[in-house]
Amino acid sequence: MASRYMVGSRTLTEMKEFAGLSARAQRYIRRALDIAFDRRDALAHGAQSPAEARAIARHSMVYQRLAFIRGALPDDLEAGEPEFLGNLILVSAYDLAQGQLPDFSSYRFLYERLLGAAARPYLPPAFCGAASLPLIHPRQRIALLKSLSENAASASAWSEREPMFFPDWIERDEIRAV
Repeated sequence: MASRYMVGSRTLTEMKEFAGLSARAQRYIRRALDIAFDRRDALAHGAQSPAEARAIARHSMVYQRLAFIRGALPDDLEAGEPEFLGNLILVSAYDLAQGQLPDFSSYRFLYERLLGAAARPYLPPAFCGAASLPLIHPRQRIALLKSLSENAASASAWSEREPMFFPDWIERDEIRAV
């Protein structure tokens, strides 16, 4: 019984963390998860304009690298492949350049779900590498880099627990039914 309680408690903690993110970040994370895991037709569900439809199509093309990144995730921190981190930085740069993930917390929340718990040690360096690229506006770059706490940047151990909560859209019909 304690195990079910712990799972429920962890899920609730993750839900609270998601609720603490900005509405823009929440929307972006849900759309990114739709694209990454092919949960629904992201174009039909998420595109509110032709420009957003083009952005979703580009997002889908960028996220094609996720399969390689997941497959190249090193088993040992010392044996990391340069292609793994390079591709992670490229995909991260795309997400950060969209301006919807305003800080490390929102980035980490998304990428823990995209890649799993084993990717946690690589998220701070990938975030810093992506945030430092010239395609990120200097003001945004400063804000992003300042959002990475010393604790997150220098953690000596990483949780191996997989994320439990994967945010999804709530349809209006579902709200009325409750």
